[in-house]
Amino acid sequence: MNLRILHIGLGPLGLRIQSDLLRRNLGATVAAVDPAPGIAGKLLSGLVPGAPAVRIAASLDELSDWESYDVALVTTSSDLRKCAPTFEALLARGVPAVSTCEELIYPWLRHRQLAERLDACAKAGGAQLLGTGVNPGFLMDALPVFATAVCNDVRSLSVARIQDATPRRVPFQKKIGAGLDRADFQKGIDEGWLRHVGLGESLHFCAQYLGFKVASWSETIEPVIATRELECKLGKIAVGQCAGVRQVAVGIVDGKPLLRYEFQAAIGQDDPHDRVLLESDPPIDLVLRGGVHGDLATSAIALNALHAIVAAAPGLHTMATVPMLSCSDAGARRG
Repeated sequence: MNLRILHIGLGPLGLRIQSDLLRRNLGATVAAVDPAPGIAGKLLSGLVPGAPAVRIAASLDELSDWESYDVALVTTSSDLRKCAPTFEALLARGVPAVSTCEELIYPWLRHRQLAERLDACAKAGGAQLLGTGVNPGFLMDALPVFATAVCNDVRSLSVARIQDATPRRVPFQKKIGAGLDRADFQKGIDEGWLRHVGLGESLHFCAQYLGFKVASWSETIEPVIATRELECKLGKIAVGQCAGVRQVAVGIVDGKPLLRYEFQAAIGQDDPHDRVLLESDPPIDLVLRGGVHGDLATSAIALNALHAIVAAAPGLHTMATVPMLSCSDAGARRG
C-alpha cells in the first residue's frame, strides 16, 4: 500500500523525514502544513528536491478532501498540550496520525485527562494515534520491554543513553544547552526549555508493561561541563562552559530504586552507547556500542510506524499496542 501522507511540521526533523520518505519510496506526501513565515506558501519541492510540488498550507483550515489522506505525520512540538488541537482535528476527521511529540509516548504520566480525551476522540472518529521516536519511543522504553520477552522474571531495570551530540541537528544542540555558561544553563532549566523531554514517560512506560507499581519517582538535571575546548554547530565551547546535559530519573518500587534511567548528551562525549541492564532470569546486559544516531533513527522510526498505525485498532496507542515495527520497505512491498 503506497500511503498518501499529510505532513504537519517541516522544521529540520520534518524535512529530514521528507527526504528519507522520498529516498525509501514508502508513500507520497499529498499535503503539508507549517505556519512558519518562511515555509508557509512555498512548494515542498522547493525545500526537498524531488518531493511533490505540494504548496505548504499555513494551517489545517486550508485543507479539504480529508478522505484523500491515509495517514498524517506530525513533527511539531514536544508539548502534548500544544499538539492536542492538531491531533483532535485529525482524529475527528478519521485520519490516523504518527507523531514525534515526546509527551505522547506515554501521555498518562502528565496529561491523563487529555490522554483519555484523545483516546475517545480517536475511537469516535475511527482513527488511530501513536507517539514514537528513537528516545523516547524505542531505546529507553520499547526496547527494554521487548528485551524481557526472554525472561522468567524481572527484578530491576537500568537504562542509559550516553550520546555524542556533535553530529545532531542545531535544535537538539540548543536543547541540551551546548555552549552556555552555568547561569544561562540554569535559566534554561527554570524556563522549561532546557531538558530532555520524555525520561519520566519512558520510566512509566516500562513500569506499566513490566508490572512495576511506582510509589514515587524523581528526576535530576545538571550540566556536563567541557574539560577541553570543543566545537559544535552553534560555535566553539570553551573549557568550563556547558557541553550538554545529564538527567537521571529513578522510580521507587516497594521502597527500593528498582527503575533507573540515565540520559546524557554532550558535545564530544566519550564512549557513546545505549544500554539496557536487567536484573532478571536470565540476566540481560544489552549494549549498543557507539549509540544510535538520534536524528537518523527518529526519522526512520516515524516512517516505519506508518503502516503499523494504519493497521491498528482505533484509539490512542503506545509502542506496546501497535503491530511490531520493522524497517517497512518490505511492508510497503507486501502491501
